[in-house]
Amino acid sequence: MFGGKDMSKMMKQMGVDMDELDADKVEVHMGDQKLVFSNPSISRIDAQGNEIFQLQGNYSKEENAGEPEVDEEDIELVMEKTGASKEKAKQTLKENDEVADAIMELQ
Repeated sequence: MFGGKDMSKMMKQMGVDMDELDADKVEVHMGDQKLVFSNPSISRIDAQGNEIFQLQGNYSKEENAGEPEVDEEDIELVMEKTGASKEKAKQTLKENDEVADAIMELQ
């Protein structure tokens, strides 16, 4: 009935824009579990200002690791050495497992 180009043209006339996103991996975190999609097919649809994402592919269920604990003494040391706020020091320590790396990043 409709070819691919005809369908695309009709969708554009109706204010619907669609494109494919290139991704190697997508993780969907759900409490203590996560879905990990490898080589997924992702479509982004913009329908009159509303963005809709469609995700397809094979996935595996995994346990979601909890947020890493950051030692209060490490936070204080990073704050002292860099002058960073408590939140910034804590966030940088979460991203860098080592205190020295966090200090170097903030300097």
